[in-house]
Amino acid sequence: QAQRPWRRTGLKPPVPAALGVLLALALLALARLPPSLDCSPHLPPASSPPGPRWEAATPLSGGQARSERSPMPPARLWQDQPPGRGRRRRQGVVGDAPLWFSNDDLQKMQLLASGRVVSKTRVPAHGQVLRVGLQAMGDAEGDASPASPEGDCREGRCGLIKRPGDLYEVLAFHLDRVLGLNRSLPAVARRFTSHLLPYSYTDGSLRPIIWWVPDLQHLEDANNDQNSCALGWLQYQEMLQPHGLTLVARDAPCSSIPRGEWSRLALFDFLLQVHDRLDRYCCGFQPDPSEPCVEEMLHEKCRNPAELVLVHILVRRSAPSRLVFIDNAGRPQHPEEKLNFRLLQGIDSFPAAAVATLRSGRLQSLLLESLRVDQELWESQGGAEGLRPLLRTIDRRARILLQYIQEHNLTVFGDSP
Repeated sequence: QAQRPWRRTGLKPPVPAALGVLLALALLALARLPPSLDCSPHLPPASSPPGPRWEAATPLSGGQARSERSPMPPARLWQDQPPGRGRRRRQGVVGDAPLWFSNDDLQKMQLLASGRVVSKTRVPAHGQVLRVGLQAMGDAEGDASPASPEGDCREGRCGLIKRPGDLYEVLAFHLDRVLGLNRSLPAVARRFTSHLLPYSYTDGSLRPIIWWVPDLQHLEDANNDQNSCALGWLQYQEMLQPHGLTLVARDAPCSSIPRGEWSRLALFDFLLQVHDRLDRYCCGFQPDPSEPCVEEMLHEKCRNPAELVLVHILVRRSAPSRLVFIDNAGRPQHPEEKLNFRLLQGIDSFPAAAVATLRSGRLQSLLLESLRVDQELWESQGGAEGLRPLLRTIDRRARILLQYIQEHNLTVFGDSP
């Protein structure tokens, strides 16, 4: 507008005025230029600072965990994922979980993964195991009564922290649920930071924590308190015979446990190669000299079956006909040529749903879907790539078991809860 009078008269503007106008226009143009990338407040720097380094946990398969992984939030049990096939949304919990987890499973897993440690108790005869009381993260400290280890455990708010080398128990829990057995206890992997725990438990190592059963039934015999009933190998084999339970007195040890429970146990233990329950003497394979069954001179008793007993045969007082699977750390590296088929001896049928899952060819993919829920374990093992060697081993054992079932003309039975 300042230049219009000069245009109307046809006169040229004075030189000083023209210079002033040009200078003003130049300053205006410079002010409207975009800021340089180096000083823009809206753009990230050229290189972001590195994320936190994750300490590799003991690999489940015995190999090396991958060291280059995307950092994951340590406090989360599962990620936000869009609902997909075989998944459901559980109200009140972030993310989705596979259908084989019950609401009760998910509640206990969340407590184990994020509950605040409020008490600790040593477990007799288990030096490297601690029982801890847990308080849900949503509970305010003032709302909780003073920590009482026994009271916490009676209310189902306790967990058993085990050794880093027992992480295989977490995978065992997922295998149990994928197969629909539902006999093992909820377990997750976790790093602990509580000041109540010894330093060896808070040094950053990943440990399994397993839900503590408040009403697990134990024998009164201090030397045999890891059983709910005392059962010898020969008695066990007699119970497995057709109509065997009708021939056994009702007050005989373990007479309340139906044959189907032993079939579930045998299938589970074979896939994981857990020997401690049904064959603690290593009678079903030739053990190495370093095996505990050799060092403790148990293997020598295989020559006299009458001396052999079962261990870790446990039930709950609230469900005396239903086995509880504990200490499921198995043997991920047990060689195929030494697979312990004695674990299957006397079993003539298996649960139909579990066998169908083994036959589906989807065991590995289902386990991966399940294990992804436990982000601490998932990350420590290098995700799917790191877990696949171990899952291939279990899948190979499953195929061998299916072949065994076919060769021996074994049957399947309908499942119970």
